[in-house]
Amino acid sequence: MPAERFRVEVEGRTLDLSNLDKVLYPEAGFTKGEVIDYYTRIAPVLLPHLADRALTRIRFPNGVTGGSFFEKNAPAATPEWVRTETLPAPGSSKGRETIDYVVADDLPTLVWLANLAALELHTPQWKIGEHPDMMVVDLDPGAPAALRQCCQVALLMRDRLADDGVASYPKTSGKKGLQLCCPIAGTQDADDVSAYARRIAQELEKAHPKLIVSKMAKNLRPGKVFIDWSQNNAAKTTVAPYSLRAQSVPSASTPLTWDEVEAGAAGKRPATKPYTATEVLKRVEKQGDLLAPLLEGGPELPGR
Repeated sequence: MPAERFRVEVEGRTLDLSNLDKVLYPEAGFTKGEVIDYYTRIAPVLLPHLADRALTRIRFPNGVTGGSFFEKNAPAATPEWVRTETLPAPGSSKGRETIDYVVADDLPTLVWLANLAALELHTPQWKIGEHPDMMVVDLDPGAPAALRQCCQVALLMRDRLADDGVASYPKTSGKKGLQLCCPIAGTQDADDVSAYARRIAQELEKAHPKLIVSKMAKNLRPGKVFIDWSQNNAAKTTVAPYSLRAQSVPSASTPLTWDEVEAGAAGKRPATKPYTATEVLKRVEKQGDLLAPLLEGGPELPGR
């Protein structure tokens, strides 16, 4: 039986939406229609963080329990009005020299992607044709360490970066960790940004060896928080603020206040839990975009 389709107008663009009742998060009963509704309502704060960035999607056509695939290239049926940019293929993409990336600069593109069950949206730290304008540090806990320990490391990282005049803004990954996002000048290449992040991670590991690890070897991580400085590699992407994640519930990568991180470090909620799509919308209604400073630029990172 063919899928039921609904034709809608979104900011002057015509889209055919399908399978709106299809459950994409079985444990929560969260449907594709609800995914589209979430991305439509979160768009005012999400789109500025996607603008001018090559977008990698993770699609879940049969829901979060039904398998997924990464998609960098624009699919064959991409509407002509969707912006695409042809860029050199990153190191992880074999067999091709260039990729036609989708760039989600507007609401129709975002709704089109949601209709394709592109639940997760990932971007690089740079805008197309430019140097990185953001440094990202991923804090990944190794069990039994958890979000509480990530919050503790986030505070240490915040204070160390502040010593160099670098502001940092926390968000949940939407899964088990935290990420710190730092606006920077956009005048240094990815290697320089990665080298700085690695140096700070190593400093903190030396000062707090029982809590922090900066090396990637997984056998070193149990009970510690891995500071993943390598997220700043030119070929890597990071989940976008407000993007949904493929968890049992429709959690999203959620900006936090530093007060919440401090509460999380002390073992108090709510920073030590993932936030659902519904909760994120309520937070944005109350707080606005806590990551808006990322859009305003920042300092050049210091050398050694």
